[in-house]
Order: sequence, then structure tokens, then C-alpha cells
Amino acid sequence: MKKKYQIKGMTCASCQAHVRDATKKVKGVIDCNVNLLNNSMDVLVNDDYIDGDIEAAVKRSGYEAYLGNDVNKVKNVNNYNKLYFLIASFILLLVLMYVSMGNMMFGFYLPDFLDMKHNKMGFVLIQFIILIPICILNNGYLIRGFKSIIRMKFNMDTLVFIGVALSILYGIFAMFMISYGYYLANDKGYSYIEDYHMNIYFESAAMILCFVSLGKYLEEISKEKTKKSIKALIDLSPKLANVIRNNNEITIDAKDVIKGDILIVRQGDIIPVDGRIVKGEGSINESNITGESIPLYKKEGDFLYSSTILENGYIELIAEKVGEDTSFNTIIRLVEEAANSKAPISKLADKISKIFVPLILVIAAITFIVNILIASNLNIDNSFSLALNFAITVVVIACPCALGLATPVAIMVSTGKGALNGIIIKNASILENTSKIDTIIFDKTGTITNGKPIVTDYINKVDYDILDIIYELENKSIHPLAKAIIEYTGKRDKYHTEKIDMIEGMGLSDGIYYFGNKKYLENKIDDTDLNNINNLESEGKTVLILYKDIVLGYIALKDTIKENTKELFESLNELKINTVMLTGDNEYSANIISSELGIKKVYSNVLPSEKGEILKGIKENANGLVAMVGDGVNDAIALANSDIAISIKNASSVAIEASDIILLHNDLFDIYNVIKLSRRTLNTIKLCLFWAFFYNFICVILATGFLYYINGFKINPMYGSIAMSISSVSVVLTALSINLFKFKKKENDDFIILKVKNMMCQNCEHHVEDAVRLSNNILSVKADHKKGIVKIIPSGNIDLDEIKNNINKKGYKVK
Repeated sequence: MKKKYQIKGMTCASCQAHVRDATKKVKGVIDCNVNLLNNSMDVLVNDDYIDGDIEAAVKRSGYEAYLGNDVNKVKNVNNYNKLYFLIASFILLLVLMYVSMGNMMFGFYLPDFLDMKHNKMGFVLIQFIILIPICILNNGYLIRGFKSIIRMKFNMDTLVFIGVALSILYGIFAMFMISYGYYLANDKGYSYIEDYHMNIYFESAAMILCFVSLGKYLEEISKEKTKKSIKALIDLSPKLANVIRNNNEITIDAKDVIKGDILIVRQGDIIPVDGRIVKGEGSINESNITGESIPLYKKEGDFLYSSTILENGYIELIAEKVGEDTSFNTIIRLVEEAANSKAPISKLADKISKIFVPLILVIAAITFIVNILIASNLNIDNSFSLALNFAITVVVIACPCALGLATPVAIMVSTGKGALNGIIIKNASILENTSKIDTIIFDKTGTITNGKPIVTDYINKVDYDILDIIYELENKSIHPLAKAIIEYTGKRDKYHTEKIDMIEGMGLSDGIYYFGNKKYLENKIDDTDLNNINNLESEGKTVLILYKDIVLGYIALKDTIKENTKELFESLNELKINTVMLTGDNEYSANIISSELGIKKVYSNVLPSEKGEILKGIKENANGLVAMVGDGVNDAIALANSDIAISIKNASSVAIEASDIILLHNDLFDIYNVIKLSRRTLNTIKLCLFWAFFYNFICVILATGFLYYINGFKINPMYGSIAMSISSVSVVLTALSINLFKFKKKENDDFIILKVKNMMCQNCEHHVEDAVRLSNNILSVKADHKKGIVKIIPSGNIDLDEIKNNINKKGYKVK
């Protein structure tokens, strides 16, 4: 069972590790994944889990967990309040900097009671007073940091707290020494005053708090931009539904529709659930699901998807899939799960984040001790203050946030961007592994081809109509070719049989007649027929033979290749990816398609049960991962056994369930796009992690102060806090650059545009569209009265003259 929690109090990768480790120790927890970006956690538990144990374990680790999706519980203050606090903090910081540096460095005016030349105690005390409200406005870091030390669960807040606390404590100590100097009122006392009034760190403490807060604020803004793709997807989901209850039409929340409800959808309405039309007809814009902007004409009995739009017409539908089960909500759920999942590449960052803060604290302690020893040996004044400066800078400059944000930001941007472009990637591991694909195996029928073959040749060798027999045999078949044959024969009732035996991948028989491919009847075909059949097969056609004692005749069918398929294989060849096609068709037909498309390896005459074994052999010889692309139930085994399983939206539910990637737009060219997106994402993650590791490594080394004894270079804590903020913000911005990735699209050229005169308004558009639909093989049609055109996408051969006449009869003129 899977549980989702919102986590309160996480600020960095170390927090993420603490929550994950605490949760994994809970009895009954199988696995968990903590997402710093969303402040969320997905937990897989078994029957041993006791409710409340996870919340208790997370609380003991210093954080809070809330079951469900109530994100409001994890927000301490909203972004508006954070901005106000930040502005107030920086105003106070400017005042503090004016007091501490303005007069000395720039000669700015200060009254005598604040001027260090006249009143060094007042000069120091006013800085402390200004610092207090800055600490109050940014107290979250201090409170969380203190608690993390008490619990020994170190995180970013620990570093901020230690840096600020040491700065303030040393400043208070300096005030005490200045006061003591005034008390002594002798040479030693005056030396205390001179030494300490310039070595307080109140401005450093203020700088640390202000710039860390600025960095976190910018980080939050960047996070919101990261989530925009998923938010845009969610915004497309339907909110309301018109339902008939007790013979009355009422409007309810779409999530409250129950299975079996009758819904009313009018022009311009969004389809709220998945269902089937029981009354009415209309043009449905399914671009949210299929990517095709031209509306499809739907009538009684047709299936509708949630989130699609009724552009014109009136329909009533019965709800079949509601709530979380609708197609669109399933898409959103898959995208959110993918965005929250972890890529394998993030394991290195997870391991380092566990020891990052303790390691930095050890380095800071060593830095302090070594610098005191070196400075003392070199007789450098204020060696303690100098060593403390370097130790505080080491603590402040290190940024565990960058480690924790690198992967989740990139994953969320990529999966969200993929979803908006019709590509559903089920988790982060799949997204990463897709970049390692070496070989892609394609099923032919329904994947490479449209799966809608048409009869091209009919040869009858006897003096009676064999189509009656063929119809009876195929009418009881579930094979994809059966539908095309039945459409060709038309309904017939002159021959009847009771029992049909089907031989998988070969043919069928009623015990009297045998109807199937050449392999099924290979010993029963004479040379003349065999030559004719081979000639038809050499044209890329599938030939089915009817036999009873002799060959009675045969039918040849040919499937059409999907649009953009040739461009896909050309692009895959450019990426040096091996391509393989599996088909039950004969060798001739398979080789014609493979040569046309540039497929490198073909397996023909393949039975569905053989696909798994062929895939296994290919995997053993591949240099990388092997992907399988399929659409049918017979592809499910091969899909399940592949490294990456890819299915298209109109695939069977079994194939989709077994898939890792779903192409919603049914466009095979998106395989190229998802590979390129995966490679871009992986390269971005590597860049982010390299930047996070390298930046922290270099900054920490510089902060230790070793260059000070060579050329006088040193980094103050205030600059360390700026560097820390730059680190996390730069990583997030780098990950956000994935938004610039451009999906390569091939324009659909399988359409016809007619120019139509006299269209004046939308009603005219509807009249013209209705006229076009009177003809056969119309997949979709869209009229535009402003441009004076009608765009038609055919599903087969169409009669243009008939279409023109139908439009003219409506009172419009076709050019």
C-alpha cells in the first residue's frame, strides 16, 4: 500500500536524508522516497505498518509529517509575507552597514554618539540593537538550527545557526572587552578598545541571515517555476459537471460524478469524465490527449475522454470512468509520481548529504585550530578573531541545498514538460535509463503501421462466391485483419458454421474450409498459386488463402505506415540506435517495410509467443538498454521483459500497464523526442551535481584561509553567505534550463484543404463541416470562416467530388 505525506521543516538535502532514514526504520515500511522540492514523501508499506508510526518517527527526527496532500500545513508563511520580511531585513541591514562602514569607508555622516571616533561603545552597541530585529524576522533558521543540534540531526539550518551564533557571541564578547577597556581606563584597557571595536561580527551575522533568506526566497520562486508544467496540466482538468439526478439537471463538482451517471455536455463544455455517448453528436477537441488540434466528429456509441472539449453540438454520455480513474487524472497521477521519484544518479548526492554537515563542522573546527596556531606563530594580531572569521566562513559558505535540489528540479521539469507534449514517463529511473537505449524493437501492426489494413486484391478461382465462406470464418475471428476483410465482404448469410479452430499467427478452420497465410497451408499450394502469392507478397501485401481440397482463392491486404515513421527511423539512425521490427507477416512484406523505413534488423513470421525469446536474445547482444514499442495484448510479455517499455495511447490497457513510457499523441516520432529529452535531462543533472560538488569544494577550500598567509586573500562570513545563496539558486536555474528544450515535431501532411466561399460565421462553419461528414472515410474536419477554408483529415480514400457537391448543396461554393 502506498501512502503520501507532506513534510514540514525540510530545508536541504541533509533534512531529506534524516526524514528518509527515520521513516525507513519504521516497522512495516518497505521503501520511501522524500522529495525536497515538493516537501513530500511517498511511502510503500505492508500489513505490519501501524497508523501513526511514520508521523511519530519523523517528529523524533525533528520534522513533521502530515498524511495526504494538505500542502497548506507545511507552509509557515506565504511568499508575500516572506517578501515583506525580506525587504524589512534588508532595510535594517542597510542601516547596519551604514553605521558599521559608512563613516569609516565613505565618510558618511554619523552623529557623535554613534561615531566610533567619539564613542566606540555606542558604535558597537547600536549595531547589536539593529541586529536584534533582523534575527527576529529570520528566527526560523535559528530555531531550527538550535533544535537540529539538540537532536544531533545536522542540516543547513545547523550551519546557519552556528555561523550566526558564533558571530553574535563573539560580538557580545567584543562589547564586553570594550566595556572592560573603558573600565580599566589605562593603556591596556585602551588597547582592548582599539582591538575589539573593529573586530565585531554583528554585520556578518546580519548578512548571513539576510542573504540566506534571499537565497531561499529566490529558490522558492524558482521551485514554483519548476512546478508550472504540472500545474498547467492540472489546470486543464475539468472542475464541474452537469448531471441528471432524479430527472433534474444539476451542476456538481466533477470529482463527485459516480459511475453510471448521465451527464449533459453542451457546446464549449469540457468533458468531465470518461464515458460513452448515449444521445447526441458533436465535434470533440481531443488535443489535450492526442495532440491533434482538429476536432473529431463523435456520435452515439463513441467513447469520450475527460478534459476534452465539445466544440459544437450537444451530447449526453454515461460515466464509465470517474474520479481518479479517468484518463486525464491517471495522466496527472503518473506525472506527479514521476516528478516525485528518484533517478539512480541521485544516489551519490544522497550518500554525501548524510555526512555533508558533520564533515563541514569538522573542517570548520580544524580550520579554527590550524589558523590559531599559524597566526600565533606568525605573531599576527587578533589571531583568535582571524581564526574565528575563517571557521565561521567555512560553516556559512557550504551549501547542502544545492545537492538536494539538483536532481528533483530537473526531474520535475522534464516529466512535466514531457506530459505537456504528450509523453508520460512513469518514473525518474525510466527517464534516466532512456538516455542509455542502444536498441529499439518495434512491433509492426498497429505500431509502425496504422493497424487498419485494407483489401487490395481478391482472386476467386472457383465458380461460386467464396466471400460467403470467408465472411463466416472471419466474423468469428478477433484477428486485426478480420475487420478489414469483413468491411470488404459486407454482411453475408449464405454459409454457416458452428465451430472455428484458430491457429495462433497462422489461420483458422471450421474443419471443412481452411483460411490462413502461406505458412499455414504451405504443403497444400501448387506452384502456380505459390508464384501468384509470392508476387503479391513482394509488393508488401499480406495474403490469406482459402483452401478445401484445392486453393479456392485468396485475398491480399496491405496496411499503411503511420505518419512521421520514416522520419523517426532516420532520426534514430542519426542517434546510432539499432532498430528492429517484429512481425507475423511474411518475409517479403516485412522486408519491403524495413527497406522503406531503414530498419536495420527484421524478424518475420513471428508468433506472439516467440516475441519474448527474440527480445531476450537481442538483450544479450546489445551494448546498452533495449526498448520495446508495442500496442497490443500480444506485446505485453515482450514489453514486460524489455529494459524500457513504450506504448502508444490507443494501445490495449494490458500494453499500457506494462509500459514505462506512454505516447499520448500516438506519434511514433515522440520516441526520438523522449530520448533527446532524457539525454538533455541527464546531462543537466550531471552539470548541476558537478556544480554543487565543485562549487562547495572550491568555496570551502578558499574559506579555510590558506591564501591569507600567501597573498592576504580572505573571505568574510558575509561574502560566504552570498556565495551560499548563489550555489542553490544557480543549481535551480540550471535545472530550469530544461524548459528551453524544443520538441522536434513533424507537420502532418496527410490532410486536404479546400477553399470555400460564402462562409460568414461559426454557423456556416458547422454547416460546411456537416456537409463534409456526409462522405465516407472522414477522420476529422475543421472549417474556418475567417480564412475561408475547410481542413479535412481522411481515414482512407475519399471522394473529393462528392464532398464538393455536398458543400455546394448547403449553399456554399468550393473553389
